[in-house]
Amino acid sequence: MNIGLGAGICRAVRIAAIGMLASLFAVALAGCSNGPADEPIGPPPNPLLYEIASADGVVEGWMVGTIHSLPDGTNWRTPAIEAAADDADLLIVEIAALDDGAKLAATFAQAARTPGLPRLDRRIPARLAPALADLMDRGDLNPDQFAAMETWAAAITLAQIDAEGDPANGVDRALIREFAARPVRELEGARAQFAIFDRLSETAQRGLLAAVVTGAGGAKAQAAKLRRAWLIGDEKVLETATRSGILADPALRDALLVQRNRDWTAAIVPLLQGKPKPLIAVGAAHLVGTEGLASALQAQGYRVRRLT
Repeated sequence: MNIGLGAGICRAVRIAAIGMLASLFAVALAGCSNGPADEPIGPPPNPLLYEIASADGVVEGWMVGTIHSLPDGTNWRTPAIEAAADDADLLIVEIAALDDGAKLAATFAQAARTPGLPRLDRRIPARLAPALADLMDRGDLNPDQFAAMETWAAAITLAQIDAEGDPANGVDRALIREFAARPVRELEGARAQFAIFDRLSETAQRGLLAAVVTGAGGAKAQAAKLRRAWLIGDEKVLETATRSGILADPALRDALLVQRNRDWTAAIVPLLQGKPKPLIAVGAAHLVGTEGLASALQAQGYRVRRLT
């Protein structure tokens, strides 16, 4: 790759705008892997899909766990997902305008740039400087490109050097296209997602950067492991990823996962109370665990059950 500053910004936007946790869970998994990350032939596709019903059993909507970047030809659709997509009146996603690259790049640049920042290698422990240099070399990046880039933005940019798959194949994009004639609403939008990172303390941002550099060597293998877990709906692996690696840091986990789930729950409940039935399509890791959306909606009195 030959990435200049403009291309580097677009590359960071490419991931942050399709769900920023997608680029970081591979690093998170690097801290919890106990075996090979190959993708052997196994069970058929069964991504997480939940039916949401009222206390009296009336179906109010559905939730599907997405992944934001996939290799060409990945077969993820199931009859249950197709049925939910057909029956839903509207689609709820993290970001609706995924194809407006110019706007996303401008939004990223506005949030990510601050003049007079220290060199990037001075924002991580000295022991990680060789790994950072190696990562930049693999991405054909120059340290000067990060002179005015905030630490969180640099972390996202670097996390993509070994990224695999194509955002064009992401489940959210596929569903947005499928709902072209029906309403599509967003839970956050790109500006709000960037703002979550931008509000992190510098200490937290540097912890994020250090975790990306530390985990970069195994990122490809772990991305394959996570992708496999998503494809077969392995809730245990997905939940483990929400508490490992980067997300083992309490401040990062709260900002990137827990608080977002709370905000999303507050936005989703009124939608479920309306007449149109939504299909809620968000990153699969947001659905699982005691702080995931499935548990949060159950706590609000809804019946939530997995469909297969």
